[in-house]
Amino acid sequence: MTVFLGISPAFAHGKGMYASKAEAQKRAQEIGCSTSHQNNGRWMPCSDERELHQQLRKQ
Repeated sequence: MTVFLGISPAFAHGKGMYASKAEAQKRAQEIGCSTSHQNNGRWMPCSDERELHQQLRKQ
């Protein structure tokens, strides 16, 4: 049996999506990004997912 203790990308996305641009922008500033972007009708921190993942790895 294998136990995976990491966070799956789906979980990370679920935790990083916000209903409003203001919420995503607040989180973006907390993690070191200067903007936010839309993804499937929701808002995410940073200019795109690549930048978001880079910033999260620094945490």
